[in-house]
Amino acid sequence: MLAVRGVGALTRAALTFAILAACNREPKFEGVAIDPPRPMPNFEFVRSDSTRVALAPEAGRPLVLFFGYTHCPDVCPTTLADWTRVKSKLGAKAERVRFVFVTVDPDRDTPDVAQRYARQYDSTFVGVSGDGPTTAAITSAYGVASAKEDQQTAAGYLVSHSSQVFLVNDAGALVALYPFGTRWESLAADLEQLLDRKP
Repeated sequence: MLAVRGVGALTRAALTFAILAACNREPKFEGVAIDPPRPMPNFEFVRSDSTRVALAPEAGRPLVLFFGYTHCPDVCPTTLADWTRVKSKLGAKAERVRFVFVTVDPDRDTPDVAQRYARQYDSTFVGVSGDGPTTAAITSAYGVASAKEDQQTAAGYLVSHSSQVFLVNDAGALVALYPFGTRWESLAADLEQLLDRKP
């Protein structure tokens, strides 16, 4: 009986160790992992009512970031629609995720326009528009390229732009990215890993 109890104690200890190790190990991302994670600078945007939106780290709250514009005919609406699926998949956990749309077309997309655009997909999504220097700084930091095209449409000019989604952990480090066309389930799975991870 003593031997049986001894084995049980050892098994419990081993299981406890395995659980703790699983909680503390670095997550294996389904998106394109950034290894090592890259610390990102903080950015701040001003809304039309003078309140501020800061992209600084928040404990326990990862950041999902996408750069686009409100007149985008395809990539941007598809991406934000995928975010709604991600949020639904995460359930209550999604309340801890910050979904932020940053316009690369501040000439047309005022702070109000950017915010309305994001919120038409979900009331918790944040849309921001910066002045020229802020837009240039954040797109440079994330390696995002954009340029007005000569082609005109009924809605005006088009803007070509990078189309990946960025995942930043709650320490402010870029940990993964998701090229356009990546299954939305991959982002949901990676967010779940970050949200379930113990400090």
